[in-house]
Amino acid sequence: MTRQGNRARADIGIIGGSGLYDVEGLRKVKELSVKTPFGAPSDTILLGELDGIRIAFLSRHGRGHRVNPSEINYRANIYALKSLGVRRVISVSAVGSMKESIKPGDVVLPDQFIDLTKRRVSTFFEGGIVAHVAFGDPVCASLGAALLDAAHTVGATVHRGGVYICIEGPQFSTKGESRLYRQWGASVIGMTNLPEAKLAREAELCYATVALATDYDCWHETEQAVTVDSILTTLRQNVTLAKQLLRAALRAVVDVKVCVCHRALQDAIITAPDRMPASIRRKLALLMDRVILEKKGAR
Repeated sequence: MTRQGNRARADIGIIGGSGLYDVEGLRKVKELSVKTPFGAPSDTILLGELDGIRIAFLSRHGRGHRVNPSEINYRANIYALKSLGVRRVISVSAVGSMKESIKPGDVVLPDQFIDLTKRRVSTFFEGGIVAHVAFGDPVCASLGAALLDAAHTVGATVHRGGVYICIEGPQFSTKGESRLYRQWGASVIGMTNLPEAKLAREAELCYATVALATDYDCWHETEQAVTVDSILTTLRQNVTLAKQLLRAALRAVVDVKVCVCHRALQDAIITAPDRMPASIRRKLALLMDRVILEKKGAR
């Protein structure tokens, strides 16, 4: 294992959810222990090459699935990937289906989120520096399009768009909650994509989710309600497909050179530079320097 060095760089970050704890075919692998101002990420980061593309892989729950959704250090995870040069993040997540048309084993590429989390810090900007990023379109359109093409290429049953509702967990929903979420128009339900997607936007990273449907939550009248066993059974099939999809998407993803996601902070930081606490300014330098220096140069 090595610590982060100046040459440790990656093009694409992959955050693996339940069942996805590594990337097959990764070459020239280094295991990095990355320090961040927000503490330690969920696990060490695997840095390597896949088909000539530099990949940084992070297991969201830690290898061996040791961290529950509420305990994940989302800020450290996103910051660590940013510090390695990552500009595009693909999230892979197990989800429950909230629609009859989305069957266990299907792939969903959500384009909207509903945040019902309660215990999680959802911003980097605090302690005297305030920023309000636009989040109306929380998923990167270019990244989503590349994943859609890749899903078709590998023969996945894929659903384009939809609403991912993120609950706190770690318990599954009640039937009353599950039925309510369906009335709200939710497509899938999970426990991890928020605040992950919000933090990726603040870090000016492209972000998109490959949601792997494993069950029907507990709303379905004739299908078994969600259990860990049912999730794991479907995941064993889904994860193989997800790995194929990721590999097929990489070239198109890395070719996305310019994206509006990479300038999300441009007009978002509202605190006057001379009123920013020096310690917080240093803490957020990785995220803020581009904006501050550009505005200073424009004077």
